[in-house]
Amino acid sequence: MKDDVRPYVMKARAESVAANRRRIIDCARRLVMARSFDAVTIDMVAADAGTTARTVLRLFGGKDELFAAALDSIGQFRPGPIVPGDTVALVSGTYDFYEKIGDTVIRWLADEPRLPAMRARLNIGRRHLRAWVAEAFAPALGRLQGTARKELHDALIVAFDVYAWKLLRRDFGLSRRAAEATTLRMVRSLIEERQDG
Repeated sequence: MKDDVRPYVMKARAESVAANRRRIIDCARRLVMARSFDAVTIDMVAADAGTTARTVLRLFGGKDELFAAALDSIGQFRPGPIVPGDTVALVSGTYDFYEKIGDTVIRWLADEPRLPAMRARLNIGRRHLRAWVAEAFAPALGRLQGTARKELHDALIVAFDVYAWKLLRRDFGLSRRAAEATTLRMVRSLIEERQDG
């Protein structure tokens, strides 16, 4: 009888540890979405997760490891849905995305130079943006070759980058509508310039 109970107890304990780990990651993710890395402490995460700092450290080893796990749990961040040829929908979808996550990404970019986990997460985001632009503007890019294609691709990435959103919305103080209109004009002029050239 004792032998039957032991595997059950071990399984229940493993499930409890896994659930605790998920809860801690969820809390850490929520905190790093709202604050800079330096402003988030192990004690804050533990309190939010309803556990102790000792438990957090036992499960993750340290703040950097916990932070890396929280970032990995976020999943793929990318601008709005791809509607090739519909520049208005592409710009609008991107602004939907940045209005939710843009300020957080800007905070992360400030933390990037000293946090390897942040650099890794942001590099994934950069690759996603590059691929998103390539797919979203495949018709326009497909008409070009070599340097001309690369230059347009790079220019479109700049137009859709979070820094462009920040300049228009935060630094220049434009309304969302005005910022979208500016981005739309930039994107259209980039494409038209290449078509005319």
